[in-house]
Amino acid sequence: MMAVGTAVIGSLQFGYNTGVINAPQNSFYNETWSSRFSEPISQSTLTGLWSLSVAIFSVGGMCGSFSVSLFVNRFGRKNSMLMANVLAFIAAAFMGLSKLAASFEMLIIGRFIVGVYSGLSTGFVPLYVEEISPTSLRGALGTLHQLGVVIGILMAQVFGIESLMGNASLWPVLLAFTLLPAVLQCVLLPLCPESPRYLLINCNEESRARSILVKLRGTDDVTEDMQEMKEESQQMMREKTVTILELFRSPMYRQPIFVAIMMHLSQQLSGINAVFYYSTGIFERAGVSQPVYATIGAGVVNTAFTVVSLFVVERVGRRPLQLTGLMGMAVSAAFLTVAMALLDQLRWMSYISIVAIFSFVAFFEIGPGPIPWFIVAELFSQGPRPAAIAVAGFSNWTANFLVGMGFPYVEQICGPYVFIIFTVLLLGFFTFTYFKVPETKGLSFDEIAAGFRQSAGQGGRYMRALVFIQTVITTDDITVSPLADQKGIPFQKKDTSLITTQLFVRRHITCLASAQQKN
Repeated sequence: MMAVGTAVIGSLQFGYNTGVINAPQNSFYNETWSSRFSEPISQSTLTGLWSLSVAIFSVGGMCGSFSVSLFVNRFGRKNSMLMANVLAFIAAAFMGLSKLAASFEMLIIGRFIVGVYSGLSTGFVPLYVEEISPTSLRGALGTLHQLGVVIGILMAQVFGIESLMGNASLWPVLLAFTLLPAVLQCVLLPLCPESPRYLLINCNEESRARSILVKLRGTDDVTEDMQEMKEESQQMMREKTVTILELFRSPMYRQPIFVAIMMHLSQQLSGINAVFYYSTGIFERAGVSQPVYATIGAGVVNTAFTVVSLFVVERVGRRPLQLTGLMGMAVSAAFLTVAMALLDQLRWMSYISIVAIFSFVAFFEIGPGPIPWFIVAELFSQGPRPAAIAVAGFSNWTANFLVGMGFPYVEQICGPYVFIIFTVLLLGFFTFTYFKVPETKGLSFDEIAAGFRQSAGQGGRYMRALVFIQTVITTDDITVSPLADQKGIPFQKKDTSLITTQLFVRRHITCLASAQQKN
């Protein structure tokens, strides 16, 4: 837990710097511009500088996320996280000293640098956490990345209260606060182990990998884990080096990378940022005297339901949570649209809109918030995993940037009906997840990758059948009878785990799918 907790400090940094940008910096732009050019700043210039300060963070994130594979393959997982903190130090200095230097350029540069750092962290952290976690806890521990993000956002909201640091004199301290978590991570990371998968599969250091596994698992019996990693290592040796372009060229990787990209797009195109954008205004119209505290309340809901997801993801699975979250968000967005459209005619609709906002946020953290971050690492074996995480992360940051830049203009055109767009998108992502995304709970990395390899050889029929069977099977699972290994058809029903079903499916997918259709 110490290793995971230390890594998740990077997730907290990402969340904090996402939510920390605040209104007092507008006065800083105005004062700096006036002293430099002896005239007040125009509203259009102020809006442009403010938008640039916000958007440049996402641009930095795009650059950082796309560079993930360059670092982790050369320097390892732990050392990459350690090195990235140099960027946090530099960014804190630029942002914290920008007011003293009377330079809004320093603030913008600092936001770009901390964006690069955050982009790297969104790749490093899920990768490291997934590789050191036991299969049975991989989803729960992977959710800690999103928990770190939402805690960081909540911290930024609380610290940004005007009576604390969200005022004209202390906002540089608010921005420079990112220095403290970076120092803490630099102190703790040397005490954490390197990923044993990286050591064995990438560096061929079997003895060191075994000793680290013993410490991580708390037992001397790590034979099963070692054997699984050795099999994956042998498979990796048969594969050539996987580049980002190869992910799209090879039929073996095309399906999982498409799933990975769509999962990340479902997070950023869900409308979560738009809801937070609207929340303060909605709370004001509902008569809330301190809407900023209501917005913080939404942040608390954000955090609470991430904790809920953490405890149920290994019990329920990834697919059901993702599907539940997407459908719940779609329904909430529809209610929010109706409530916003009728707000002027029916005052009580403001309370419906508040409920819709809180439910929207809750459903987001049940599925689309945490799951895309860690499921990408599950979909790929050791060789293509860093490149896949880089591509998926880049897609996430790009969508974040486009929504951030485009939403205000679309909102001006559509008004409250803008949420209909998100409702349609959410229903589209729900449909995609239902038909294309397999369950990965309880499966090793190599087992999941083997499924996609076999699917590539069968034109995608393998994974489609797997998704079909995972959807059909609800209460009674299927397990293999003694004759199943020979003929593939005889099987018996009994109460077993889904992993048993999936292992059976991978061996006899054609027979099992055919039997299901006949039944």
